[in-house]
Amino acid sequence: MAIHEAKSAQRKPKHITRSAIRRAVVSSTAIETDQSVEQLERKLREDAEAFSHLKLAEPQST
Repeated sequence: MAIHEAKSAQRKPKHITRSAIRRAVVSSTAIETDQSVEQLERKLREDAEAFSHLKLAEPQST
């Protein structure tokens, strides 16, 4: 086993945040659609703000 592999095996996994997931999805989408990351992030924020007053429905108990 190489030294680099041994060191990486000992590291604790990083905590993945929602913002990191969002950034990964946005950058992937930007590549696929030939748009800028900044443009897509702005659109995502605007959409989130536009619907922030809405609540998700609660499941009904039977």
